[in-house]
Amino acid sequence: MKSVFNLCNLPPWVIASRHFNEHPQALFIQGVREANRFLFNKLDSIAEQEQRGQVFSDYLSVKFSLHHDQGQTVTARKSLRNSYLRFLKGWMMDSNSVEGAVLKGWVESRIGIAPTFHNGRITGSDSEAHYRYVVDRTRGSKRTNAINAQLDLVYEYCQYELRRESGEQPYVTLYRGTYDAAEHDLLEQVGKREQIVRLNNLASFTDQEERAWEFGSTVWEARVPLAKIFFFDQLLPGSILKGEGEYLVIGGEYCVRRIMCTV
Repeated sequence: MKSVFNLCNLPPWVIASRHFNEHPQALFIQGVREANRFLFNKLDSIAEQEQRGQVFSDYLSVKFSLHHDQGQTVTARKSLRNSYLRFLKGWMMDSNSVEGAVLKGWVESRIGIAPTFHNGRITGSDSEAHYRYVVDRTRGSKRTNAINAQLDLVYEYCQYELRRESGEQPYVTLYRGTYDAAEHDLLEQVGKREQIVRLNNLASFTDQEERAWEFGSTVWEARVPLAKIFFFDQLLPGSILKGEGEYLVIGGEYCVRRIMCTV
């Protein structure tokens, strides 16, 4: 199931395709860089990545009033506390949580790729899993102050750092462990261990092959375009995901290679 519209510089069917992964292009969320020119100009002048991360965190705190809840109503204080960090942490605990639905919802609204799994296979807009996804996404979005706008900046900052640190390298090799490989749509069997699968619109990967085995009996290796990385665990100072080697990757059609267990 695919969305028709998005807020990107490329249409959703292009971004979701295997051909995009083979020939990636930079992705931009409409208007985000332009509306936050001061932030990115400031980042250009800072040499240390950790310092840039602190400047970014401080900027979001001020822009969305995440640092100040005195004098607010109880509802408003809860909204302010439930920042982008709350949703990233929620994903880490359970990608099928309310927080996970909000992140999948951001991908659907901005990138244009609809989720295929949320507490079950989403087979259509009338499926039970889709209903749960919509309910969870609505509940989560009501908890915070402009969460999609916060996540827009998280993605744009992630892309800024990846382009700055990786130079001309357009890909990174990542690994995904799963206990139920059959939950992914198999589109084509390319070779004995290579196949084209459709991943959920947001999926967790790791850059550590050994760690991927902790998350499933099947481990896939994939060459992931930097443009489709929404977040990684070293992006922010003191990140809640630090040490996990985790990457949150925008989904679609991927060529994956099954890694054989050597134990």
